[in-house]
Amino acid sequence: MTTLIFDVENIKCGGCENSIRKGLISIAGVNEVLIDREQQRITLLANEAERSAIADKLRSMGYPEQGSVSGIQSGLAQAKSMVSCAIGKVSA
Repeated sequence: MTTLIFDVENIKCGGCENSIRKGLISIAGVNEVLIDREQQRITLLANEAERSAIADKLRSMGYPEQGSVSGIQSGLAQAKSMVSCAIGKVSA
């Protein structure tokens, strides 16, 4: 296991954090998800081999790595993050 750090976009509240945590823990080999909302940073213990799967999961939930999307893709990511946020608030 190694420490992996992802600087992402769109983390707005505790609902976002709950959704991110649940989504990432569902990936085999991911442990100890720490989220810094202010810095828009996610730190976790995971296998390096899972880096791509983690980035894909974050993007699919609306929390892409900073600078990885632009234009309409950025707007879609924001919309997805709002849905993830709402789900995180309900399931908290």
